[in-house]
Amino acid sequence: QLVLVESGGGMVQAGGSLRLSCTTTGFPLEYFAIGWFRQAPGREREGVSCIDSSGKNTNYADSVKGRFTVSRDRAGNIIYLQMDSLKPEDTATYYCAAEGTTSWDCQSNKMDFWGKGTLVTVSS
Repeated sequence: QLVLVESGGGMVQAGGSLRLSCTTTGFPLEYFAIGWFRQAPGREREGVSCIDSSGKNTNYADSVKGRFTVSRDRAGNIIYLQMDSLKPEDTATYYCAAEGTTSWDCQSNKMDFWGKGTLVTVSS
């Protein structure tokens, strides 16, 4: 069983930065594509970013392009989401999820494992 754990959430003012991390207490993540998703109160979950197992391919939602950067450490077992120029509309619970694939599509309904989330609050 792959258990994902997110960390790094918190409260920040608009324009500030946070770095989220996604790690595992189970199998190594190096063979999984990792997606970051978020869900704000009263809204549907949305995809934020995805990185493939090699770390060479990524994609981003239009709403975060140019502000968020996804990466993974050299061993591929820690996945980061660097969030800069944060806006109040970025406020949400952020989840990482893993899919055992070589692609970097990260469709929500195809992810195999999910973390419990970390809350990000951006004040204006």
